[in-house]
Amino acid sequence: MEKQERILVVDDEARIRRLLRMYLEREGYEIDEAEDGDIALRKAMEEDYDLILLDLMLPGMDGLDVCREIRNHKATPVIMLTARGEEGNRVEGFEAGTDDYVTKPFSPRELVHRVKAVLRRASATAFLSTETDTHNVIVFPDLTIDHDAHEVRAGGVEVSLTPKEYELLYYLASSPDKVFTREQLLKDVWNYEFFGDLRTVDTHIKRLREKLNRASPKAAAMIHTVWGVGYKLEVPKE
Repeated sequence: MEKQERILVVDDEARIRRLLRMYLEREGYEIDEAEDGDIALRKAMEEDYDLILLDLMLPGMDGLDVCREIRNHKATPVIMLTARGEEGNRVEGFEAGTDDYVTKPFSPRELVHRVKAVLRRASATAFLSTETDTHNVIVFPDLTIDHDAHEVRAGGVEVSLTPKEYELLYYLASSPDKVFTREQLLKDVWNYEFFGDLRTVDTHIKRLREKLNRASPKAAAMIHTVWGVGYKLEVPKE
């Protein structure tokens, strides 16, 4: 029997939690709830959820602080729920490590679509705990990506990435020296067919560089900004 995917729904409004529970349980997900940031963080640390739906404005710790703290320990996918007019907060949310956002008032059908998309990407890029005899490896000086094991090493040190950060790095590394526009990355990595916030790409590139840099500055330097165009992974010339 296939394991039910577990989702933590975090919102201080009981009405919204009930609505989300109803729609998500109808899709076969197992739902847990939290009504404030402190409870959400405790549950996120103690339990292994497949995804967290996290409201931005919460009593106690707000959604941004909760997300930042989760990211210090886990790579659980996070979708942030924000109210209209909070665009700046949404950008902060991506910087804090959220994988997507949904704006209130939202269509439950659209939210379910976003949940499925994020879970699908997370499943495709889930880190494996077992050793894999693999030949699907991309090797550069100071950077190795074992795609079968979904393991990244920079300067010989393993780097823990979120599913989205891994997917972005693998996408760039699969076509070294090729420049991708932000629109291309948003469409191909985030699967956004519609116009999204291009700063989503910038904030994920920033986080990816920071994580690589902690292990190997040379690996981080491979990700180049092509001003006015986008980004590429440039292979160092010997």
